[in-house]
Amino acid sequence: MNARKIGENWTTAETAEFLSVSEATLRGWRHQNYGPKSFTLGRRAVRYLEQDVRRWLEDQIKASA
Repeated sequence: MNARKIGENWTTAETAEFLSVSEATLRGWRHQNYGPKSFTLGRRAVRYLEQDVRRWLEDQIKASA
């Protein structure tokens, strides 16, 4: 399967930059089951699908309106 078909996957650093939070904040959220959905590649490489990050952010904006 071509990864491009399911969307871009972002590193913790890329996701944190997009959300304007620190990597530590994003890691903390992940351990608290908060924030955008993540997955691991192999044993340690945490990734986020761009579409999941954007959807989560949109949900946060709607919830605060």
